[in-house]
Amino acid sequence: MKKFVLKLDLHDDRDKQKALKKVATLSGIDAISMDMKEKKLTVIGTVDPVNVVSKLRKYWQTDIIAVGPAKEPEKKEDSKKEEGKKEGGKKDDQKKEEGKKEESKKEEKKEEKKEDEKKKEPAPDPVLEWVKAYRAYNPYMTTHYHVQSMEENPNACVIS
Repeated sequence: MKKFVLKLDLHDDRDKQKALKKVATLSGIDAISMDMKEKKLTVIGTVDPVNVVSKLRKYWQTDIIAVGPAKEPEKKEDSKKEEGKKEGGKKDDQKKEEGKKEESKKEEKKEEKKEDEKKKEPAPDPVLEWVKAYRAYNPYMTTHYHVQSMEENPNACVIS
């Protein structure tokens, strides 16, 4: 997941709506937000930033300001810490130990999932990659042929 910020040269809400619609048509986008005061568009997802910029540059001046990983909010951990400070020192120690145990369990589960994904993914076939590249170049490539012989169809008309 990537988070990137773009600066757009928009003038009114109508341009804003058009820009959001253009970006929303791309696949791999999880979230879009627009700040009209600073004229910044923030996009979160797996989409390539260059594709988004090329789509928007057809209509408006567009610049990439920042590209980076999407950070998950950690508000839950912060609120737990504040509650622990209010309740007392003994409960802090217990919560810290529980939090460490939970984090270690989560890390173990993540590692197991990564290992399972690696096992499931077969090695890419080099011929398949070439075929995909050729299809991108020539989308009208015939993918299959269907030939019917006379023996397969007894109702076929044969002129002798």
